[in-house]
Amino acid sequence: MSFFSVDQKKCKRDGICAAVCPAQIIIQADKKSFPFLPENSGEFCTNCGHCVAVCPHGAITLAAMPVTGCLPVEKDLLPEAGAVKQLLLSRRSIRRYKERPVPRKLLAELIDVVRYAPSASNSQQVHWTVFSGPDDIRKLALMVIDFIKIIIPLTTDEASVRRYRRIVNTWDSGRDRVLRGAPHLFVAHSPSDLSFSTTDCAIALTYLEIYARARGLGTCWAGYFTAAAGLHEPLIKALALPAGHRCFGAVMLGYPQYGYQRIPMRNEPQVTWR
Repeated sequence: MSFFSVDQKKCKRDGICAAVCPAQIIIQADKKSFPFLPENSGEFCTNCGHCVAVCPHGAITLAAMPVTGCLPVEKDLLPEAGAVKQLLLSRRSIRRYKERPVPRKLLAELIDVVRYAPSASNSQQVHWTVFSGPDDIRKLALMVIDFIKIIIPLTTDEASVRRYRRIVNTWDSGRDRVLRGAPHLFVAHSPSDLSFSTTDCAIALTYLEIYARARGLGTCWAGYFTAAAGLHEPLIKALALPAGHRCFGAVMLGYPQYGYQRIPMRNEPQVTWR
């Protein structure tokens, strides 16, 4: 089978696949012709699947993406705008979690959904390392505390110094403000030499937050952990990421200990209309 193939019995020659192709490599000369890929144009294909997904007749197949392997869109399951808006507005950063762990099956479901997050040129190079268990996560948090202790004498901004000292003092008093005692930590990492690794990981983590909320889970971005994960050698070693990879973000995850009843106010948007 060729890289790009058209079932001529199903194709209606409507030109939709050529119109939506991001790389603009699908050619259809006229309404009497079938779409095709010029010779050697396959190198510009990102295998995004737009052509397979958009064809209403199921006529397009990519070598790595048979139409039979692509799930149909179930429009009846799509939420209406009000439901999506409420989901987004009511999401909170959760910093107190129940002790019970999230089942591995549900954790795997989260990652299965998040793999559909967009990435630059459809690179799909966001990788995950998931930590579970209070002991392991507390060890990671302690490494971050050690890192903060190292940078306090090197920090010239007094406001930052006061903030760092509060985090250390809180830890010494028995409370974790780094990973908040969360039962799980999702670390997003990617090859550090890719152009958009930071953006790709941020989008994937946002997908994770939103779907986790829909599944009754809570999340919170682990900012101090992420900062230390790129600089503190003991933590870098503990993460044991693949060679050439770097942590570009992490979120705590678990069942929220408390529920929120209202949507807090936010600043008015700052917009320049042109």
